[in-house]
Amino acid sequence: MRFRILGPTQVVLADGREVPVGGLRLRALLALLLLDAGRVVSAERLIDGLYGEHPPRGAANALQSQVSRLRQALPAEHDAVEFHPAGYRLAVDPDDVDAYRFERLAEAGRHALVNGDWPRAAAVLREALELWRGPALADAVSAAGAPAQAARLDELRLAAIEDRVEADLALGVHGTLVAELRELVVAHPLRERPRGQLMRALAALGRPAEALAEFEDARHTLAEQLGVDPSAELAATHLAVLRGADRPAAEHGLPSQLTTFVGREEELKRVGELLGERRLVTLTGPGGAGKTRLAIEAAGHVDGEVRFVELAGLADGSDVPQAVLSALGLRDAGLRAPAEPGRLTTDRLVEALAERQLLLVLDNCEHVLVDAARLAARLLSACPALRVLATSREPLGLAGEALCPLSGLSLPPLGASALDADNYPAIGLFAQRAVDVAPDFTVDPSNAELVARICRSLDGLPLAIELAAARLRALSVAEVAARLDDRFRLLSTGSRAVSPRHRTLRAVVEWSWDLLDDAERMVARRLTVFAGGATLEAAGRVCGLPTAEFVDALTGLVDKSFVEMTGGRYRMLETVRAFCAERLAEAGEVDRLRRAHTAYFLEFAWTASDHLRRAEQLHWLRLLDAERDNLHAALRRATAAGDVFEAAGMVAALSFYWWLRGMRGEGARLAGDVLELLGTEAPPGLNEEFALCVYNASLAGSGHLPSVGTQRSVIRSLDRPPRQPFLLYLSGISTGPPSGDAGNVDELMAELRRLVGPDPWINALGAMGSGSALMWNAQWDRARAALATALDGFRSTGDRWGTMITLGALGELAAWQGDPETAGAHMDEAMGLVEALGSAVDQADMLRTRGEIRLRAGDLAAAHDDFAGALLLAQRSGAPEFVASSRLGLAQVARARGDLAAARRFCEEALAGGLTGWYVGDAARAEIILALAEITEAEQAGARPSVDGA
Repeated sequence: MRFRILGPTQVVLADGREVPVGGLRLRALLALLLLDAGRVVSAERLIDGLYGEHPPRGAANALQSQVSRLRQALPAEHDAVEFHPAGYRLAVDPDDVDAYRFERLAEAGRHALVNGDWPRAAAVLREALELWRGPALADAVSAAGAPAQAARLDELRLAAIEDRVEADLALGVHGTLVAELRELVVAHPLRERPRGQLMRALAALGRPAEALAEFEDARHTLAEQLGVDPSAELAATHLAVLRGADRPAAEHGLPSQLTTFVGREEELKRVGELLGERRLVTLTGPGGAGKTRLAIEAAGHVDGEVRFVELAGLADGSDVPQAVLSALGLRDAGLRAPAEPGRLTTDRLVEALAERQLLLVLDNCEHVLVDAARLAARLLSACPALRVLATSREPLGLAGEALCPLSGLSLPPLGASALDADNYPAIGLFAQRAVDVAPDFTVDPSNAELVARICRSLDGLPLAIELAAARLRALSVAEVAARLDDRFRLLSTGSRAVSPRHRTLRAVVEWSWDLLDDAERMVARRLTVFAGGATLEAAGRVCGLPTAEFVDALTGLVDKSFVEMTGGRYRMLETVRAFCAERLAEAGEVDRLRRAHTAYFLEFAWTASDHLRRAEQLHWLRLLDAERDNLHAALRRATAAGDVFEAAGMVAALSFYWWLRGMRGEGARLAGDVLELLGTEAPPGLNEEFALCVYNASLAGSGHLPSVGTQRSVIRSLDRPPRQPFLLYLSGISTGPPSGDAGNVDELMAELRRLVGPDPWINALGAMGSGSALMWNAQWDRARAALATALDGFRSTGDRWGTMITLGALGELAAWQGDPETAGAHMDEAMGLVEALGSAVDQADMLRTRGEIRLRAGDLAAAHDDFAGALLLAQRSGAPEFVASSRLGLAQVARARGDLAAARRFCEEALAGGLTGWYVGDAARAEIILALAEITEAEQAGARPSVDGA
């Protein structure tokens, strides 16, 4: 049966026949039960809803009579109305009730809208809205509580209409929306979203005056009725109309640009057309042609989600998947579980992007071409809603690839009138960049031919033109033209087989290099040791010049376009950086600068590691994020050079950071490389570092690794408190859940306290380990006391991670002892902390844990919501371990509700996730298999004939 309350109350059979339900009061009773389909509704609430504040004498008997009539009205084979001691329950699937189905579809449509999947959003939202046949709860408007529910449903309906309109606008459906939106605005004059949508639709149809009039009407209405101004969103739409923009803001994640985009209008249009037709578009051309800038501009015109991946700083093609993972804001694993053994980063990307509508911009692919092409092919074949825009000096070479070649900007032909020079993009770019350094500069008849000669000499390449224009700070146009002519004349005798970059840009950069003074040249070549830019402090320390001299030189480099300064960091253009790196090698400074760079960032990593256990944890996480490229570059270089102390020290210092940021896969690979350098046993003085290399490498399921023994042996091997206290946690989880009796754990914790003394964080960690072991041994009171000590310790240090882990353990303990209220409070606080740490995958883990607590307490609806939310987050994050455990939770809820078919389906889907290798995965697999066995037993019991029927 299907039940309808979005309009007059109706019951419809599978063949479309309507079941008559009787009078108004009977339909009202059915509507009240349908509002809580599948849940028990108390008799008091039903009486209040049917009879109001003055129920008749014998109201309970009257309710029983109404329920009996309802049972008789509904088909007997369904037996839908059930009696419970607390009231009555309508035993129907909520999805068979139009209101529930509407809410589910509306949420799915909104989710598709947020993800930029406009066609799906429009289709699903239309399906949801077609369920409405009139005012919600039309037969129960006088029932207590029904008006509030009807108002809630009406609000959801309006929101769904607005979402559907948003999807239609994104799809370019404008003309048919105007009349509908005008009706919405008249019906809801204070509602600003449809007003803004109407303005955008009118503007897109070339009717900006009407759009602006709508804004004035909205402003007048809001001021007259509420005494307020339009919201910031509506004001922004008004401004967009004034500026001629009618697209909604999209989630782009693109690098911000400090200068205006000049030229390339035809190429920009071409790229837009290609992106509408093809799923892989590659911008090709020589270095300095402006491929990156055009890609950013083109991506900025795309509606929907865009993510930009900078590949220029990668030293190895194997790092391409990790770079994409980072750009997507995804992580290797959650805070409480390592990466699954044998699971590749590429697999994680496929899982996360399988149903996500996204434009992925892969910038500077040329030096990692094979790996970038391999990843693009895998993602495009597995993720049908994904598009890729790549920039490279040569094509990726994949089937279906659309190429957009770039050369120089358009130039005026020889003999062109000086008055027409500004009409050519190359001249326009030179003029705009020249004004940046010489505000009074203009292209006029006196200099137009010289400017054109400069641009022609540089083949119209944007980077070369910008570098040349920057010289106008110190030189005249004639001097710039003369120096360029001299330099290119020298280079023109070389081989034409040399790449265009070396025929053009090398000449420009070399000429610019000649204009630097000695201090600027020294700083320029030494800055090339950095990966991903540098802060002022880092650059000054590594470059090794006196502070005043260094600052003056760096300022000169910024002025002369050798270095860019954005967001407090100094970066070099890649072409300039490559040229300056050659000068560093010529100066014989490579090894010395490498060691200075490694020393600085090793010190930085240890300083940051200490702060990660304190209240300033989030601030230092952001600092480490900004320096991630430098930290990993320093580690790789130390490993390649055989510097065992620096390489092992960097792994140790970064261990906690990798864990907090979910970078266990990348950390494992880096630690594994260092482990090959160290050998099978710890070198003298590196016991702690060796153990951390082993533990980090083991988290990715590496092959055979050296053994460092039990947690006890690791602690006993230390002759001082560990410099990286996180070693103690890694050593514990590497051996699985605590084993042995509580006395053994107490003895181990006593040894730890004798070693470390009063360190509050380590003692809190020890107390947490002790409390967890006591929980496993069912010593509840002692476990609670130990965990409370751990919680106080972590809170005193300000460490959100330790506090979160301990709260999770306390929540589980409270649930085991039958105290769901306390368990829920602990889990709510833990979830707040994991949100502050910025991890969707760990939020999924916490939701899953809270779902288990609520399931244990018998709150099936809340448990279902938690498991469903965890599943959505885990799928979005590409975390199969939590996808499986969330589906197991949904199976447990379905089984508790008596839906064995759904329970079996969820379990089978959970097993298909491929949990292998680590003890948490093995435990989850065992749980799923046990649940399936119990479901099979219940199915067989239900199929057996009863004794009476035999």
